Amino acid sequence: MRGRIIRGIAGFYYVLTADGETYACRARGIFRKNGMKPLVGDEVEFSVTDPKDMEGSVDEILPRKSELLRPAVANVDQALLLFAVKSPDPNFQLMDRFLIQMKSRGLSVLICFNKTDLAEPSDIEALREYTAQTACRSLFLCAKTGEGIEEVLRELGGKTTALAGPSGAGKSTLINRLCPEAAMETGAVSAKTERGKHTTRHAELLTAGSDTFLVDTPGFSSLLLPEIKKEELRDYYPEFAPFEEECRFLRCSHVGEKDCGVKRALEKGLIHEERYRNYVMFYGELSKQN
Repeated sequence: MRGRIIRGIAGFYYVLTADGETYACRARGIFRKNGMKPLVGDEVEFSVTDPKDMEGSVDEILPRKSELLRPAVANVDQALLLFAVKSPDPNFQLMDRFLIQMKSRGLSVLICFNKTDLAEPSDIEALREYTAQTACRSLFLCAKTGEGIEEVLRELGGKTTALAGPSGAGKSTLINRLCPEAAMETGAVSAKTERGKHTTRHAELLTAGSDTFLVDTPGFSSLLLPEIKKEELRDYYPEFAPFEEECRFLRCSHVGEKDCGVKRALEKGLIHEERYRNYVMFYGELSKQN
């Protein structure tokens, strides 16, 4: 049989089949021998060992199209980064770190701002100006009232999306809106494994529609930059590209050089000042690592 691992807890891998049934499977020893481990999100082939108790054995892991390390999950199509408009205020440094992380893994990012009920129009306009330079789509919503949820669902349709964001952004409330059966499904697994109620200590796939999944991930308050060279950092700032041909030096770093098209664009207000400050900070961090 074939299915997809939606959860891994206490040595069990819960495999969801196309007909909607979930089997609790153990992984064959051959995976450990070969240095492999099944991941949430893996497409697998498995054998049923106990039809009555819906148990089985994972026999083969099918080729992965993507893989994240934190959280450990496979076959993600995109990431949804959730911040609150207010309470707490968005951390742009954290946002930019996340965008670099995801782009380094070849994933597109949807940026969502929650708690619009707390925002003034000027707050939303400022966030639109910032995210416009990231080349990422941004959406505004209120998970508490349901405002904007339909638009988010359209962006998620038919994809597997990693949902991430700092504590306090309202991630749990959004999950309850997008995946109303999540608590019920988690309860069944808790009974099986004699574990407590749902937490986000484990990555898991939550169903948000037909062939549509969310990867619930732990909240974060800091992120390390990926292992890239400092010379590559500018490639993660799409707003620099239109002005780089005006730089005097080929492969200009846009930090120490005087005759720099990007710096001139910054002075004219064509590049967001805080985005550029974060770039300089990250460039310094990578200079120490490289």
